[in-house]
Amino acid sequence: MKIAKVEALSVAMGDGTGWMPTSAFVRITAEDGTVGWGEASPMLGGIASLGVVARDIAPFLEGKEVLDHAVLLDTLMHRLVKLGPEGIATAALAACDIALWDLKGKLLGQPVYKLLGGAWRTRLPCYSSIGGNAARSVDEVVREVARRVEAEQPAAVKIRWDGDRTRCDVDIPGDIAKARAVRELLGPDAVIGFDANNGYSVGGAIRVGRALEDLGYSWFEEPVQHYHVGAMGEVAQRLDITVSAGEQTYTLQALKDLILSGVRMVQPDIIKMGGITGMMQCAALTHAHGVELVPHQTQPAVGHFANIHVLSTIMHMTRPVELADRWDRGRPVFRNPAEPVNGHFTLSDAPGLGVIVDEDELANRATAITVAQEQRPPASGQY
Repeated sequence: MKIAKVEALSVAMGDGTGWMPTSAFVRITAEDGTVGWGEASPMLGGIASLGVVARDIAPFLEGKEVLDHAVLLDTLMHRLVKLGPEGIATAALAACDIALWDLKGKLLGQPVYKLLGGAWRTRLPCYSSIGGNAARSVDEVVREVARRVEAEQPAAVKIRWDGDRTRCDVDIPGDIAKARAVRELLGPDAVIGFDANNGYSVGGAIRVGRALEDLGYSWFEEPVQHYHVGAMGEVAQRLDITVSAGEQTYTLQALKDLILSGVRMVQPDIIKMGGITGMMQCAALTHAHGVELVPHQTQPAVGHFANIHVLSTIMHMTRPVELADRWDRGRPVFRNPAEPVNGHFTLSDAPGLGVIVDEDELANRATAITVAQEQRPPASGQY
């Protein structure tokens, strides 16, 4: 079965305003009309990645065999290597990888998790990932955490800071006070994570990490800038609390370097690096090193479904699945967004990913990212 068409779509999500008003999707259509859906990271709208799909990836994939998937995407990775390749190119390739898995599942009449080797579990607990806490008062943090816990009934909670990344160690006493208030709200047995979003120096991270250990927090995410891999590893090795990182790691090789630095819980994102194929490679890498794989995942539709298909196949799944702010923005384009039931997601057994698209809403909200024919490189050309 050949690939007939590859489309890059910017889609208005939810009410189309506020945080992440648009998301970046790829639709791959086979010659028999079967459609596979993929998603790229929507950071800054995901427009740059969609441009790469439209200009560089689509003309290469169209006319190729669907089941040559891995060879095609590895070829593209090396054709696009001059773009960095981290971020823009890897997100574009992730979207295409996810779409091709969805398409293969539909063509073969099997859910993706079956094609990956089967599920250890089809019902997965979630954790509420609660952002924006750098700008909130202690009381505001407590109220927001209480609201989300009541609505979502999660197995765990993560409080995220989302502060100004050009400054570090801004309000360490205030940060610790917020962490203490959340512990008091949820009680001594609650599983809680703390995401610094790259907010501290090494010294600041050690100070906060010690406080989190005393408060019984379960993990400490991205305490220092992600690009200081050695510093991240130093913090991980000096603290008893589990230090995690990796949502801004875009290749398998870079993830290996993070593990070798000393980080023992890694969090690559399925729509930023490698898609489903890449995440399965990450699973093998982490299993070989005895490291926890706990993917970062904040999107409410295609990325979410791809993520839980992969996580269902992980034998030693150690943490719940991330459920981030405003997951409800997946509606109304997607009829089955990432809504937990009693704190759990249930894996679809429909062919492919199981994403259900409202075609009328999609038509009203989607803008196709296109490139003039004369601007497209030849499919066989070298870069």
